[in-house]
Amino acid sequence: MIREVIVVEGRDDTVAIKRAVDADTIETGGSALNEMTFKKIALAHERRGVIIFTDPDFAGERIRKAIAARVPGCKHAFLTKQEALSKGDIGVENASPEAIRHALDHLRTEMPAYEGTTLTWTDLVHAGLTAYEGSADRRMKLGEILGIGYCNAKQLLKRCTTFQVSREEFEDALRRLDTM
Repeated sequence: MIREVIVVEGRDDTVAIKRAVDADTIETGGSALNEMTFKKIALAHERRGVIIFTDPDFAGERIRKAIAARVPGCKHAFLTKQEALSKGDIGVENASPEAIRHALDHLRTEMPAYEGTTLTWTDLVHAGLTAYEGSADRRMKLGEILGIGYCNAKQLLKRCTTFQVSREEFEDALRRLDTM
């Protein structure tokens, strides 16, 4: 059984998680997070730890950010859009048990910035991750390699800092990206 409580958006996500692993979940009920849900998540984080596992879409990212802002120090599980896509619908509920287990095996923990994170906006530009045609596709693939999900360039820099992606890890991911 997974020790942490997994925060998902809805009942279908809980069903998908339970098909893949033995875990407890808290459902946010979508993007309408209320004070009681935040209190449950904070209590779960205090007692067992929390893994935020939302859909890889705009609404899921908004929920992820809201929870992380209110309950700092959560772990994050990410699916790619391809792993979560079925019949035009994107969601955790569409992911295979294998994809869910893979995401849970590659968690990222949100931490305050530290001195070892020295990535800059210039690094993103030089890597072709912003300001160029195809930058969005490169960010999507890099996010998959690093296990931090897809995001715009500003958010990518923030996630690299928050998840303490070192320059070495970033450069290794870029080398892997360039061989794809």
